Amino acid sequence: MANVKRRGFLAAMGASFLAGCTKIGQTEAGQAAFDASESWHRIVHRFLGNGRLVKEYDASAISPTFRGNGTIDPDNAAYRAAAAAGFADWRLEVAGLVERPLSLSMDDIRALPQRSQITRHDCVEGWSAIGQWTGPQLSLILDEARLAPEARFIVFRCADNLNGDDYYESCDLDDAYHPQTIVAHQLNEEPLPIKNGAPLRMRIERQLGYKHAKYLTAIEAVASLDDIGKGKGGYWEDRSGYHWYAGI
Repeated sequence: MANVKRRGFLAAMGASFLAGCTKIGQTEAGQAAFDASESWHRIVHRFLGNGRLVKEYDASAISPTFRGNGTIDPDNAAYRAAAAAGFADWRLEVAGLVERPLSLSMDDIRALPQRSQITRHDCVEGWSAIGQWTGPQLSLILDEARLAPEARFIVFRCADNLNGDDYYESCDLDDAYHPQTIVAHQLNEEPLPIKNGAPLRMRIERQLGYKHAKYLTAIEAVASLDDIGKGKGGYWEDRSGYHWYAGI
């Protein structure tokens, strides 16, 4: 129960804090304070969590509907064509600092050992929903690709484009190898709906919802985030001052 209360408290605090993050980041002093608070947040969260699993729920707790948020239907011809074909030819590329680059089909993804978990999704906008997610652990894919020793972060590339820029997100290896970090292809025992990120989305259960990249096309292992996007580690982090580490 204590872990559930802590998760709810951190989610609420994160939502209220990030709601004002754009104005805070408009000054040099404000950005420095913001960066320091993120580092403090990450250290404290990792200390309190100590690698434990987030709460998983009974099927009776699943929300009647699981809303879409942000992009709910990517507006590009390639994605529309893939959706019309039932994502039969969808590929997940695994590249970057790996010894064995991969190109995984949906059948390849489904053939891997699967993890199913019923967890709560906490959005930075203040809403939550509980759903059952199924897919292979990201760690299995990374182990198959064999990370190079200098790899420090995992970048997630996506099919949706917002305001002229492709959506992307990232995490460190601690979250990448957490047992509840999965590449989900099912929601509530059905193929992932388009509004929720079909055919693949990340579930990084220890993080707020904007970290759970949808419409996943590629996974890239890198040594640094500095030269990716604007160097902040994610689409919203680059544009709105959101924390790169959004642990709850």
